[in-house]
Amino acid sequence: MRYGAAAPFEPPAQWTDVLAQQLAHRSVRSYRPDPVPDETLHALIAAAQSAPTSGNLQLWSVVAVRDDRRRRRLAELAGEQEFIAQAPLFLVWLADLARAREVTAGAGSETAEGADFVEAAVLSFVDVALAAQNASLAAESLGLGTVFVGAIRNRPLDVAAELGLPPNVFPVFGLAVGYPDRIDGTAVKPRLPQDAVLHHEQYSLEPQLAHLAAYEDVLNEFYAAAGLPQSWSRRVAHRFGTVAGLKGREHLRAALLDRGFQLR
Repeated sequence: MRYGAAAPFEPPAQWTDVLAQQLAHRSVRSYRPDPVPDETLHALIAAAQSAPTSGNLQLWSVVAVRDDRRRRRLAELAGEQEFIAQAPLFLVWLADLARAREVTAGAGSETAEGADFVEAAVLSFVDVALAAQNASLAAESLGLGTVFVGAIRNRPLDVAAELGLPPNVFPVFGLAVGYPDRIDGTAVKPRLPQDAVLHHEQYSLEPQLAHLAAYEDVLNEFYAAAGLPQSWSRRVAHRFGTVAGLKGREHLRAALLDRGFQLR
């Protein structure tokens, strides 16, 4: 299912419910109004906090947004994506160096100059991505649907103002969470074949090309069935072919500097 009918996945002899849940992942953009209970939210955050974190630094935070008007404003900032306002819970995941700076100062250090380097920013972005993926998988295991929202980075300074973020905290992406209004059983989007992403011992680009062409056909069939514009390659080219494809995210470096991420 994960690779489409043209490239069936041969499961290992030892199979688990976790693997089945991961391979069945699909983005959900239509939600029932039923609220996500507090105990469920706390379970998702516990799952997030169980993700690996470099040096146990835990350089992330998350804002749970349930207020209808605030979700509506965030939907507008993220390119008028209606499902953000529709979902009963919207989690905004944050790269958080503010807490580490406070701890460093409290430990008697006059500066936190180590937090001014690109490495600190990378650590925080990796930490928050791992945590959010754990939360998303946990949500799906509980019958919830999710979809990640990178468009939070279209206008990150406005998002920071909306959420009252202090300096050295940056909104990385959102995660809509709710009970699915509907799930199309055939809507698991095929991924690139493993031969295009799995390398042995050393990386090689040229052998991937044939697999990319085959994937184009597989995904076009999926898009056609879903009534979506076809061509994966055109989608990639649209994103990276011009600055316009970045939808405002070409200013991210300036936004990070504005938020206190020095990126030395």
